Amino acid sequence: MNSATVRNLLVRGMLAGLGAGVLALVVAYFLGEPNVDSAIGFEEAHAPAHEHEVELVSRSLQSTAGLATGVLLYGIAFGGIAALAYCFALGRVGRFGARATALLLSGCALLAVYVVPFLKYPANPPSVGDPDTIGKRTTLYFLMMVLSVLLAVAATILGKRLAPRLGNWNATVVAVLAFAVVIGLAYEFLPVINEVPKDFPATLLWRFRLSALAMQAALWGGFGLVFGELAQRLLEPKPAAVPSGRTVPAAN
Repeated sequence: MNSATVRNLLVRGMLAGLGAGVLALVVAYFLGEPNVDSAIGFEEAHAPAHEHEVELVSRSLQSTAGLATGVLLYGIAFGGIAALAYCFALGRVGRFGARATALLLSGCALLAVYVVPFLKYPANPPSVGDPDTIGKRTTLYFLMMVLSVLLAVAATILGKRLAPRLGNWNATVVAVLAFAVVIGLAYEFLPVINEVPKDFPATLLWRFRLSALAMQAALWGGFGLVFGELAQRLLEPKPAAVPSGRTVPAAN
């Protein structure tokens, strides 16, 4: 793959990330923001009167322009990074075409980058979490994410090395089981954090976490579909159709 192709894929990845960001923005606005508003309402109702702070940025601006700016910029940046990862993965993870590789990469990245860390340290709405432990919680979350990504790469390498002896199916099963075992050990030994207030509505917490998961699924799924189509057109263009009524000259 030459530099021109990598550059074209990078541009397409950023465009696909922008498109996926629009889809994620719709999910975040209609599913996530109502739960954020409810969580903020709970926090304000349980805070002492002297602790109410003046908003530097209004809540309406946060939930519209602020949300759109953050999600779309994130989508563009993540799309560029994912496109570079795609350039490395293409042809190295199996005999998949351009579109299938994009979908496979998006699905695996969703699991490794978000779902696996999410199951250990799920997203929390406002009013959940001690401000004094935010540094610890952030560190543990990113540690879990980095560990998950590294183990996913290691499992891929393990599967490829075992494939000649065990066959593709058995090698994949062994690699997935190895990944699950090590991740399970990480779940067991890393600290547990549970700072949800006792009177916080369980239904609201559940809805918020589902909406966060839905937003990430929309982002990664949308990227895989859009980028897969764009990469397919670049890397595997369809042959030009011969206009009807014209005769193709015979080879000498």
